[in-house]
Amino acid sequence: MKKLLTFTLIAAAAFAAEGYKVLTKYKIGGTGGWDYVAVDQVNRRIYASHQTTVEVLDADSGKVLGQIAQLHGVHGIAVAPDLNKGFITNGQSASATVFDLKTMAKVGEPATGQNPDAVCYEPKTQRVFTFNGNSKDATAINAKTNEIAGTVKLNGRPEFCVVDGAGKLYNNLEDTSEIVEIDAAKLEVTRRSSLAPCDSPSGLAIDVKNKKLFSVCSNKLMAVTDIATMKVIATPAIGNGPDAAGFDPGTGLAFSSNGDGTLTIVKLVNGKYEAVDTVTTVARARTMAVDEKLHRVYLLAAEFGPAPDTKDGKKGRPPVLPDSFHVLVVGK
Repeated sequence: MKKLLTFTLIAAAAFAAEGYKVLTKYKIGGTGGWDYVAVDQVNRRIYASHQTTVEVLDADSGKVLGQIAQLHGVHGIAVAPDLNKGFITNGQSASATVFDLKTMAKVGEPATGQNPDAVCYEPKTQRVFTFNGNSKDATAINAKTNEIAGTVKLNGRPEFCVVDGAGKLYNNLEDTSEIVEIDAAKLEVTRRSSLAPCDSPSGLAIDVKNKKLFSVCSNKLMAVTDIATMKVIATPAIGNGPDAAGFDPGTGLAFSSNGDGTLTIVKLVNGKYEAVDTVTTVARARTMAVDEKLHRVYLLAAEFGPAPDTKDGKKGRPPVLPDSFHVLVVGK
């Protein structure tokens, strides 16, 4: 009986809530939708996409510092702190806006493939990669000169990207439910693998130290891939309508932000990846970024009005209420 009680207590401790909750929100305001959010871990800034602008906030205080405006359908943001540059994908103009991290001034706009979405900076080669949904490829940009370095054909519709810091990038292919590995120097796909039973993967995160990838999937599971073998080794359950994934190397926790108004937390428990906590957020807060210093998660959110009726009798997309756009802060 004592052994059983000890085992029960250990199991309960392992699966206890992680203590994460909504702490506050950083108000931005304005109207319109959003997509990605990114954290500059070095310069301590949050970059939030906001339709035709990128809102810039102080990561430690939440204060709005300014914005990068007159953009064209913003999707992703990536930073290259070693070069003092940031990169924003413009889905409507097939381009990437380059900006100065200190002044927020625009300093270039190289062309990309069609409908660029995710963007990642690869520090070893000092190249930026935009992942282009409609042309199903990736555009490589020399981050020093802003010149195009080449194109990588993906044979699938790309979603989120991550880098390993050693010259490789990884990307989810939404329409084929695969993951690809890209050599940043050679500009070629070196490996590709099925994410089955994952359907329509979107968000992607990486544990560089333990060489694991975390893909969130539309069928409410997270596919954990071992980079060495490119095999799916776990599929913990997550919430409905996921979009982004995150990983905090300081805590070992992986996250899935879900459109149903939840944040799923996954961690390694006794050698197995398990969903260990669910944080209630707000509906449609499905993109996020992890702050590795404060061990917080930033989600983009807003308040919505009633859904309008459409001609076919169905409900349309509810409108964003004016002045309600904000960053939702989750932490301990």
